[in-house]
Amino acid sequence: MKQYFLQAIRGITRNKSRTLLTTLGIMIGIGTVILVFSAGEGFKSYINAQVEMYGTNTIFIEIIVPPSTKARSEGKDSNSQNISGSPANNAVPITTLKNKDIQDIKNLPNIKNAYGAVYGQQVASYGNVSKNAFLLGADAARFEVDKGILASGRPFTEEENRGLAQVAILGNDIAIDFFQDNDPLGKLIRIGNYNFEVIGVYEPRGGLGSFDDEQIFVPVATLQKKIMGIDYLIYGVAELIDVEKGETASLDIKDVLRRNHYISDPGKDDFRVMTQEQSMEIFNTILNATTFLLIAIALISLMVGGVGVMNIMYVVVTERIGEVGLKKALGARDKDILYEFLIEAILLTLIGGVVGIICGAFFSFIVSKVAQSFDFAWRFYVPIYSIVLSVSISMLIGIIFGVFPARNASKLNPIEALNKE
Repeated sequence: MKQYFLQAIRGITRNKSRTLLTTLGIMIGIGTVILVFSAGEGFKSYINAQVEMYGTNTIFIEIIVPPSTKARSEGKDSNSQNISGSPANNAVPITTLKNKDIQDIKNLPNIKNAYGAVYGQQVASYGNVSKNAFLLGADAARFEVDKGILASGRPFTEEENRGLAQVAILGNDIAIDFFQDNDPLGKLIRIGNYNFEVIGVYEPRGGLGSFDDEQIFVPVATLQKKIMGIDYLIYGVAELIDVEKGETASLDIKDVLRRNHYISDPGKDDFRVMTQEQSMEIFNTILNATTFLLIAIALISLMVGGVGVMNIMYVVVTERIGEVGLKKALGARDKDILYEFLIEAILLTLIGGVVGIICGAFFSFIVSKVAQSFDFAWRFYVPIYSIVLSVSISMLIGIIFGVFPARNASKLNPIEALNKE
């Protein structure tokens, strides 16, 4: 067997430029496989960091349009394309989620705390700077549930919420837009027709939380009554005591909302309750589907590379037909010739696979560094299973696409081969 390897290595090193071009397709395909798996792991680490930022022990409650009778009979969800369930995305706003729902949810056994929130847009200004700002209104419990950190100032209180106080906390970016390097605390900004005192500024969140950096946070009652003129909530967040009992808590919340909203048929729910675990399951499903698609594209590249290997090996057999004839005339068996050319094909694809793994890991490292430069919690990691899979695919391609030209070489008649030479 050692002799076969040595002969195969001599064949590969005989024409280095052709070896490089032959393995290029394999290199690209395997490199893509490694990059996809590594980037997928990095993206997962990024999403997990963002989820931890908002709390892994929370349940999200949002309003949705109840499925129509026809949709229910067909087993369809009228909200399957609705991401937020907000009035901005629905033809008819859902007004059934109220402060009483949040208070009842707070009284459930496995709920540590909960808050309700609304959001909207309004022109906000300070001095000569004016912009169409996103407003988020929530009660004071949000500061206990949410993981955001104030860079300066203080949170507003429940007393200020009940008293419709005109106080605001700015996201980092909007604070810079209005005040540059100046201290915004105690300053008055204009939101709609009202002056609001700035009492705090959030630290920058970046990543998926960068939207928060552009928002202005105010007491929910103030936003409801003075700005938007509504009495309902758009979503709520509940904090769990025991995460392991999250599914039970989710069912309890659904029972409370159905009772408060006079819903007897679960198919007519005007809300959606989702744990962070369920959110991550949806994310993983989407990520896995995307990864599968990219891997399928990479496999096409590998198939093209495999065909290239087969064509080159046919050329190699033709070039060395005299050598094959001479070896067979001197007593080489069919299997000796078969093994020599087959091992050469496997080594070609294996070399392409190894170089592809190195290149894929290198580009994955570059991607992670670029992501980290934008303050994304992106971890560089090349899964072991992706390396094993890549090496296995490389060898399999070598065997599949190398066996045909190797078999043709082994079946050559020595006299005819010498005559052709």
